[in-house]
Amino acid sequence: MKISLSTAATAAAYAALALPGASATIYYAGVAESSGEFGAWSATAQVGTGLPGQFGVDYAFISNSGIDVMADQHKINLFRVAFLLERMCPLATGLGSKFDESHFGHFKDAIDYITKTKGAYAILDPHNYMRYNNPSSQPFSGSVIGNSSDPTAATTAQFGAFWGELASRFASDEKVIFGLMNEPHDMPSSLLLANLQAAVDAIRKAGAKNLIIAPGNSWTGGHAWTQGGAEANSAWLHKLVDPLNNTAIDIHEYLDQDFSGGHIPCTQPAATNLAGVTAWLKQHSLKAFITEFGGSNTTACVGMLGDMLDYMAQNEEYIGWTAWAADPCCTDSAQYGSLEPGSTAANGGPSLYDTI
Repeated sequence: MKISLSTAATAAAYAALALPGASATIYYAGVAESSGEFGAWSATAQVGTGLPGQFGVDYAFISNSGIDVMADQHKINLFRVAFLLERMCPLATGLGSKFDESHFGHFKDAIDYITKTKGAYAILDPHNYMRYNNPSSQPFSGSVIGNSSDPTAATTAQFGAFWGELASRFASDEKVIFGLMNEPHDMPSSLLLANLQAAVDAIRKAGAKNLIIAPGNSWTGGHAWTQGGAEANSAWLHKLVDPLNNTAIDIHEYLDQDFSGGHIPCTQPAATNLAGVTAWLKQHSLKAFITEFGGSNTTACVGMLGDMLDYMAQNEEYIGWTAWAADPCCTDSAQYGSLEPGSTAANGGPSLYDTI
């Protein structure tokens, strides 16, 4: 769970690629592109704030020049690209297979630039916390998808229909990875599994053979994977069935005191906190991506980030990662700035891109 780009939520994406001793278990390494979800937050939780929003002003998906720098100079080969379900599937028509084609066109342009122009991989990231219909105060606003007791909630079937449609549009691009949902939380794990299974079934029915990455409950935090008793991710996620067996687990892990990415000091060592989920992955012969992780540019954090990257490289269960985050539009430059090339910190000084 990241709180804000104005705090410590980012990581050593660029220097990490040159870490000595990294093994070949990491096939994908890069950065999360945050901005496609921008422009909808409201301090007063006003429903509909920022929807649909103006592309390139309120939100964007990537900066082509930023992608050029990261792919060409830093040899990054993976970008996780956030978008809002409420923009892709407007409230007027609801979640499902009917898209706003103008919005989808902008998104496809971004993905095509990454995969076809630059030859890198792209994770599609519906940044909705397994909620739909009100992104005004994410991550807590909106109805939980599939909640049958909430008459305003989108259904599990609608979530499947959405993924079936999106998958059909990218099925021919083998460099596209389907990230089913960003950070589900505060919902029954049985419902999460049902939603994920509906998405996987629809994706395969659409003929898409692409790699799928599936998140857990509780913000998909690696440190909490075996916690929660009967609701623990470790009791549910291995039950997900993919007929092509081309699915990995999506994990997030920040290094600050409450794993939120919202504090400057790094106090939570990854090797200790990921031990449980790593053992679970091994037990079930599963692979994983860590698609969000980070820390500030303090000396202690940089050391711990290096240790985390070493840990992933040394454990074959981990095959890829994206650091949080680059911001191609509307950059929140408070504190440290972001991993976006050319971004600045609040005082006009070097950003995390320059200092990590």
